[in-house]
Amino acid sequence: MPGDARPIFEIRAREAGSRARAGTLHLAHGDVATPAFVPLATRGSVKTLEPGDVEALGYEMVLGNTFHLFLSPGPELMRELGGLNRFMRWPRPIITDSGGFQIFSMGHGGVADEIKGRRTTANGASASNGSILAIEEAGVRFRSYIDGAERFLGPETSMEMQAAIGSDIALVLDECTPFHSGYDYTARSMERTHRWLDRCLEWHRQDGPAGQAVYAIVQGGTFHDLRMLSTGAIAASGSQGVAIGGSLGQDKAQMYEVVDWTTAELERLAPRRPRHLLGIGEIDDLITGVRSGIDTFDCAMPTRLGRHGVALVPDPGARWRLDLQKRRWRQADEPILDGCGCPTCRGGFSRAYLHYLLRAGELTGLRLVTLHNLSFVATVMADLRAGIEGGQLAQVADGLSSGAAPGATATAISGLSPGAPGS
Repeated sequence: MPGDARPIFEIRAREAGSRARAGTLHLAHGDVATPAFVPLATRGSVKTLEPGDVEALGYEMVLGNTFHLFLSPGPELMRELGGLNRFMRWPRPIITDSGGFQIFSMGHGGVADEIKGRRTTANGASASNGSILAIEEAGVRFRSYIDGAERFLGPETSMEMQAAIGSDIALVLDECTPFHSGYDYTARSMERTHRWLDRCLEWHRQDGPAGQAVYAIVQGGTFHDLRMLSTGAIAASGSQGVAIGGSLGQDKAQMYEVVDWTTAELERLAPRRPRHLLGIGEIDDLITGVRSGIDTFDCAMPTRLGRHGVALVPDPGARWRLDLQKRRWRQADEPILDGCGCPTCRGGFSRAYLHYLLRAGELTGLRLVTLHNLSFVATVMADLRAGIEGGQLAQVADGLSSGAAPGATATAISGLSPGAPGS
């Protein structure tokens, strides 16, 4: 998209006393109200749901993954079939990860097979031999988890694939270092990521599709000086938005500290650019991240939990989780959450029925719990937006953190509209 540097983000409201802001992303396939959660459509599908289901829950953007779509169906077929929006029948915006996380997780380990995209055999062993062969200045050579063939992904390759996908927001290729990386390696990796950023932006200036925005990615691990250097480099680049990636620490306290360092510096250097937090989306993380000034989040949590029979409920002591496969729910005639407006609870499906479906291995059970979980998260985000716009985010955040049901806290505070998906 040569020469297009138009602002894509409008800030409508801010919360006094924090960096929280409510705004609108203006993208090629429509607007996205922020702060927002972005469900994963990793391979062109939000698992167990149709695109219409996701849209009906109030979601305005999904995330596709460049790495998986690069391996299959590939750039040629993606272009031939008109891009990912047309391919998956999703009419709204798409953001695409660059593929860096998936590639480097193969080499560094410690990432679940589901995230890596590995397949397993009937006995549970890995059926893939995906692995990194070499990290070079040009890019990364790796072995495909699909067929074992050697493949290459560099900055230009990643951007070309994201152009074929036709995403509204493309992320630049970065090297993702794990928590155990030392200072020297993290610094060298960050510097290479910055050089890859320049190449991504140059490719996009020459060949990027009209209307596609580019986000650069802040790296630097858990080292304050490196995070500040990376934030400065990203702020000085021509990217239209900023993503925060890489290792954020070994626990939540350290993660929140690293995010807070970064958003504070972004507030100083690039206050009007949108900020995306990569791969983070637990309920407490969403609340804290919004107050730190994050605009959008993506995470596998609500859909992955749904596929394991775990529902989201307003219970901070249990990490907002309810395991419907436990025998205690075998005769429970109540819905997952009284007063919940999701299709599952509104439809009258009981905990006992969901327990039965999950224990029987029926796919309908996975779908119904996933619908509930995504609705729960959408309502949390609607509450947080209403809190910012109504000047009462602190009360809303405290209520949610204390176990108030999404929708109830914002409704109870005078002057705020009820939180609901899509509001």
